[in-house]
Amino acid sequence: MELNQSKESLKLFVVLSKAHRAITDYTNKFISEAGLNPTEFAVLEMLYHKGDTPLQKIGGQILIASGSITYVVDKLEKKGFMVREHCKKDRRVIYARITDEGKKFMDDFFPKHEQKIDEIMSVLSPEEKQNMITLLKQIGKEPSNKL
Repeated sequence: MELNQSKESLKLFVVLSKAHRAITDYTNKFISEAGLNPTEFAVLEMLYHKGDTPLQKIGGQILIASGSITYVVDKLEKKGFMVREHCKKDRRVIYARITDEGKKFMDDFFPKHEQKIDEIMSVLSPEEKQNMITLLKQIGKEPSNKL
């Protein structure tokens, strides 16, 4: 019984990996057509929804290496989508802030991005989506207990 359960776990892992890849490829293509790479979009989307964020915290928020943050922030600044601002209370802290141009871009782009995600998820009913969310949350919480 345990061997069969192990094989089912492996099959689930493969299916989840393939599904993740399909979703990521589909959305990344759309993001790149808008002139951003996925990491740039992740930073811009975070600033759009969460507001000003210390540069030191961006990596943890969107799961990128701290060495990549400077590169991504530089690219977004060159595009006029964000700026760096020193904290008035502690000049060692530098915030990333979305610009009006960045907000305008996201006001236009984000609903289209959301629609693309809805398109790929449309193979599931609302009930199935809710079940998947519940089940995947269980998996997401579990590995941290094993480390």
